[in-house]
Amino acid sequence: MLISFCLVGSESSMRAKSLISKKKFSIRRELRKMIKCVCSKEKLSVDELNYSSESLATRDYSATASGYSSRPGENDTKLDNSNIEEAESSLRESGYLNYEEARALLGRLEYQKGNIEAALHVFEGIDIAAVIPKMKMSISRKCESNNKRSPQRDSVPSMSIHAVSLLLEAFFLKAKSLQTLGRFQEAAQSCKTILDTVESALPEGWPENFVSDCKLQEIVTNSVELLPELWNLAGSPQDVILSFRKALLYHWNLDTESTARIQKEFALFLLYSGYEADSPSLRSQLNGSFVPRNNIEEAVLLLLILLRNSKDRSIIHHLSFALSVCGEFMTLAQQVEELLPETMERRERYYTLALCYCGKGEHIVALDLLRNLLKNRENSVYSDCIEELLLASKICADNKVCIEDGIKFSSKAISQMHGKCNQIEAIANCLLGVLLSAKSKSVTSESEKVLIQSQAFSALKASEKLMKENDPYIVLNLCLEYAEHRKLRIAYDHAKKLIKLEGGSSISGYILLARILSAQKKFVDAEIVIDAALDQSGKWDQGELLRTKAKIQIAQGRLKNAIETYTFFLAILQVHNKNLGTANKVMKCKRNRDRRLEVEVWHDLANVYTALSRWHDAEICLAKSQAIDPYSASRLHSTGLLNEARGLHQEALKSYKKALDIEPNHVASLISTACVLRKLGGQSSSLIVRSLLTDALKLDTTNSSAWYNLGLLYKADLGTSALEAAECFETAVFLEESSPIEPFR
Repeated sequence: MLISFCLVGSESSMRAKSLISKKKFSIRRELRKMIKCVCSKEKLSVDELNYSSESLATRDYSATASGYSSRPGENDTKLDNSNIEEAESSLRESGYLNYEEARALLGRLEYQKGNIEAALHVFEGIDIAAVIPKMKMSISRKCESNNKRSPQRDSVPSMSIHAVSLLLEAFFLKAKSLQTLGRFQEAAQSCKTILDTVESALPEGWPENFVSDCKLQEIVTNSVELLPELWNLAGSPQDVILSFRKALLYHWNLDTESTARIQKEFALFLLYSGYEADSPSLRSQLNGSFVPRNNIEEAVLLLLILLRNSKDRSIIHHLSFALSVCGEFMTLAQQVEELLPETMERRERYYTLALCYCGKGEHIVALDLLRNLLKNRENSVYSDCIEELLLASKICADNKVCIEDGIKFSSKAISQMHGKCNQIEAIANCLLGVLLSAKSKSVTSESEKVLIQSQAFSALKASEKLMKENDPYIVLNLCLEYAEHRKLRIAYDHAKKLIKLEGGSSISGYILLARILSAQKKFVDAEIVIDAALDQSGKWDQGELLRTKAKIQIAQGRLKNAIETYTFFLAILQVHNKNLGTANKVMKCKRNRDRRLEVEVWHDLANVYTALSRWHDAEICLAKSQAIDPYSASRLHSTGLLNEARGLHQEALKSYKKALDIEPNHVASLISTACVLRKLGGQSSSLIVRSLLTDALKLDTTNSSAWYNLGLLYKADLGTSALEAAECFETAVFLEESSPIEPFR
């Protein structure tokens, strides 16, 4: 009995499997017939395919399929298993495969075979306007069904979810085909259709448990990532930004990797596209949330999010660029310090931090960081640390600190080059020359000074020979060195070369050329150079140029013109400060520079009024300066000149001494103090005057006033020979004939 029951059960099971197999074979057979019909211009009768009125049997595909089959007899090979299974799913759910779905399948086949134009022709036959409402309804109903977990009264949607996937994929492949053919605008519109359809059907966002398979989710994810790229290729930056923002703000249920890719691409577009984005719409701004005001802020926000969630090492490099552009060096330093050890190597971390502190102006801190890094690598003799050595030596050279250490760093860098890169070796030699030149100024022995100056020139000339392309930094330092040694003709040639290299983009080259011309006593030519620079520069960058022009006018004896130039500069500065408002850190640094320049201009103007005996106007200028900087040695020196011009020598002496209390190495105050003491006379004044003038010449050997007053002291002193006084006068005359309106450096 038990055996017969098992046999009966077994026979029933076998019959059921047989029926399922026949049904599956029937579906595959009919599907092949339909696709053959599309590809071979044939029609299937309604009796043969008992489907709905929307089925393939009711349509003529001769126009669609014409010319898109590979060769006769190859129609059967067009269908792979994945396409058949896709069609089977749609047939099981809806009971029929309509015209649009068949086109979607055929278009996919042609796309997979590489027949892009044929695939596009098939896709364009899909009636988008007709299918989109059905797709929206199907997606919406599917979402409601999942949420309520109970069947709707109308349990059969207008389109199966597999059909929706099939058609959305057709739209996506159509976009890819148009992209391949270079029709980017149309491709973007096709891709946008996918996202608009889904967003309209699911205004609250994509549910996480919307579908059991991942096909539909994959299509949507790919479309979200593709749309910004297509708008970019189409040359529509505003649409690129809108599509990126929608990708990140709307809940598409993207995976972590896709979200990270979109965030990174958006940040890079904001940083490097050159297009200034509008602020996000009010609808996307939450109460109390941070709203980016420009591209940089939005990119920084995205990169900071990525830095927390991604292990991509390039993120910190892009963040470094973004924060450096807006002057947030300490913010960058904080982010670098918080990075995990595996994210950034110790050497790169120290080097980046040193750059951050350099940008902030904390040069000693940056130098200490580099010392720590180089000290830990001493066993390998600073092996492979050329960049760090050059940065350390540049800090020493630019700030005139730790000169001996700087010479050691640059020498080590040169010894490690071994012909690796001539341009870097040229920079290293240039830094060595600058450091040696700075060292020569502090050496007391004349023979040693001459030797070090010779070494400095040799290093600078070596850097000039090594550079394959003219480097502005090397040309500038060579020009300064020649100018300080009064080789003005060679310095003039280098200054012209510097302006040509910079393409007129920097005012420093023009100012240096004007100073060299003033040293040659070509004041008219110097003023022409400054006027040319003023024509090419913006209003807010003309401060140094206007001050130089005023000094040229003073050298020509045109004091009233100089007053007008100074007044014009102060008016521009006042308007600029009012317009500046709340500025970023880069603008704040510029404002600090402008304030320092304003103080110096008030001092210059006070000196001009003193020369014109307009005491009251000079006092007003000094009061303005004091309001900005109450502890200025230069202001106290100008006050001393005013008192001295009035005949108040004791008051002048007090002002000079106060200036030296604030800045002991203030050369002008040292010389002025010596001059007043020499005029006042006294038993011990001669020794003090000599000491003051000697100290001034140690600090500035090219100061003609110091040499002249030293000559007067020697002439009045009976204990010295007339030859010493004559040598001082001769030196003073030589320096005066070649002295610029301002120091070259």
